[in-house]
Amino acid sequence: MTSLPLAGIRVLDLSTVLAAPVTATFLGDFGAEVVKVEEPRRGDFTRGTTPGARSAYWAQEARNKKSITCDLRTERGQRIVRDLIPHFDVVVTNYRPPTLRSWGLDPDRLGELAPNTVLVYVTGYGLTGPYSDRGSFDRIASAFAGLTYVTGETDREPVRSGYSTIDYMAAYLGAFAVVTALYHRDTAGGGGQVVDLALYEAGFRASEDALAAYATTGRVRERAGNRNAQIVPASDFTTGDGRRVSIHAGTDALFRRLSRLMGRPELADSDEYAMRAARARNAEDLYALIGAWAARYTADDLTKLCNEAGIPASPLMSIADIAADPHYRERGTLIDVHDPDFGDVLMPAPLPRLSKTPGSVRSTGPALGAHNPEVYRDILGLSEDTLAALAADGVI
Repeated sequence: MTSLPLAGIRVLDLSTVLAAPVTATFLGDFGAEVVKVEEPRRGDFTRGTTPGARSAYWAQEARNKKSITCDLRTERGQRIVRDLIPHFDVVVTNYRPPTLRSWGLDPDRLGELAPNTVLVYVTGYGLTGPYSDRGSFDRIASAFAGLTYVTGETDREPVRSGYSTIDYMAAYLGAFAVVTALYHRDTAGGGGQVVDLALYEAGFRASEDALAAYATTGRVRERAGNRNAQIVPASDFTTGDGRRVSIHAGTDALFRRLSRLMGRPELADSDEYAMRAARARNAEDLYALIGAWAARYTADDLTKLCNEAGIPASPLMSIADIAADPHYRERGTLIDVHDPDFGDVLMPAPLPRLSKTPGSVRSTGPALGAHNPEVYRDILGLSEDTLAALAADGVI
């Protein structure tokens, strides 16, 4: 088997829920040795509601990781972690800056302690700025980034994404920052550095031209439901079997194809619909025409017709639809991974796909503290008696 691209890179996952630990998961998928630090007896949040248990979520997001326990609220636990850090290429954490300072894990302290280590801080509002001491989660980051404000129907209150979108976007940014910083360290002799990533920044960076438009015209992006006021037609339509299909024919060329498919080729030559700006002005009438046409077909038939005509379309997929979809399966976007408690678990494959050095899932989320002896003995040289004493005192 080809060596994984991050083999030999050692990562200390000193974080919980959700962007920071997923950053470490992405690195582990491509070969990094990831050691996860968990709270003794209780473990990580994603283990579920039972202390120390293993949920399917944990099996997925703690894959390719080792688990050690350490109580960071104790002085001895803080010392142990600081002793570990110089042995790692990367440290990923997401505690609030006041907590980091009180535990001696702030960038200044760790930069002196481990000058060749890449220190990744995925915090709610970043390490600087007037809000830096505040806490955050995906929901709060989505609100602060402006993402929630523009999401939803025009006549209803805003809604957040159905998934923790910003957490996962931030995790990809975090992983990108790590490999960039490691490249600089290892090819330019640049040493370690601090990656300062605010959770909201991942969502804000996805705001398209909203800021530039506001800066130049004063226009504030508002909710538009499933439609984009400037790109018409592009929306979701109800089919004859009661499902919804998303169709995008917002360019002039695509709209001409859709008009032919609908049996109304004259629409693409009319003053009302020929050009994108005209379609935007007459969107309601056009959407009524497309909606009536779409209702004549089942979702599967409509999707097939559109794609065969070169018009991007997809049914709105539930997770059950995704699990059964042949494209997801054949492409390998979904993989079955054997877990000792859950049997074969279907989970997302390591992404993105690399042709020569693809990622892999070598293990699912481990039992709580399963690697205490290995890590503490082999890296720090602690004796069995010392480990037993630390465990008895609840430090590990």
